[in-house]
Amino acid sequence: MNASSQVAAVTPPPFAALVDHELLTRVSLAYIAHRLNLYLRFGEPAYHVQRDRWRRVAAFWPASIFCRIRWEANDYGTVRWQLMVMQACTSMDAAQRIPGVWPGACLLLHAEGEHMVRLVLPLIDAIEALGIAPVDVSPAYWRMLGNRLVARGPLPVYTTERHAAWLAGRALS
Repeated sequence: MNASSQVAAVTPPPFAALVDHELLTRVSLAYIAHRLNLYLRFGEPAYHVQRDRWRRVAAFWPASIFCRIRWEANDYGTVRWQLMVMQACTSMDAAQRIPGVWPGACLLLHAEGEHMVRLVLPLIDAIEALGIAPVDVSPAYWRMLGNRLVARGPLPVYTTERHAAWLAGRALS
């Protein structure tokens, strides 16, 4: 046995090989200059895999919250703006089928169109300005925000009091 085979035998596999892929929600991301930008606005993936120059995949543990933004254009300008806040789940949970998300996710907020996306982005920035990570925000807030967007009602602001109540309720359960 030579030295290189001994080194290969004791080298641990990469983190991605140790993870049970059935538990993770995988999200496709892509970037093609001036045509497509599919990226994460927030979220803490367990790992990333770079597929090629343009594509990568982020994997999330169950119950993780993340936001994916999709921007598409053609020769005449922007054709699609989309923002989705989702909660990762397992293949055994009730989930929605979302293109580019395997096996699916619980959709908390869906904003389609430039106007709707531009309404949500400042609210995410305001949450971050409070020193709160958007992944720690209550899923109920994201659902309520999505419902208010659809109903064209006043959009609620996430406050530190609301966050403290969410954390206290989560600690009790």
